[in-house]
Amino acid sequence: MGRQGHYAGVVSRLAAFGLDILALWGIYTLGVAGLSFAVQLLTDRTLHVDDHQLVALTALVVWSFVYFAYQWTLGGRTIGMALLGIQVRSADGTPVGVRSAVIRTLTLPLSLVFFFIGCLGILIGRERRGWHDHFARTCVVYSWDARAARLRWLAKQDLKPRTVEEPAAG
Repeated sequence: MGRQGHYAGVVSRLAAFGLDILALWGIYTLGVAGLSFAVQLLTDRTLHVDDHQLVALTALVVWSFVYFAYQWTLGGRTIGMALLGIQVRSADGTPVGVRSAVIRTLTLPLSLVFFFIGCLGILIGRERRGWHDHFARTCVVYSWDARAARLRWLAKQDLKPRTVEEPAAG
């Protein structure tokens, strides 16, 4: 039986969030390196992030907001969610709008700040929703069917031409 449309569990969501943190940090680091390179190229001065910690922290917070809110608005999934086949939807099953994506992004830290208490609903709730999901009226569901994907892959394998020595798959 496929999982498509079922509420995503805590392991899938946590793994996707971990991948998103890696992607977010990696893109941010590349951006800072690119900016440092451009400043050095244009002004012949070196830009050190350590000298501008408040600006760097502000840029990281803004980038984090844009990273999550934009991707959730655009397609209901971030890079990590897309890799693991999960998607944010409105609680009624419709695509996530700008308002819900922004609310979800702003309230996600609340779910994490208090020792992940806001995420307990993901672990034990029937609909697997955290505080940020309730505030934004969203849920996270599996958006691909692993069984169907495997069957399509097997069908492609069966279509390749066989040599005389190769027996038919059975």
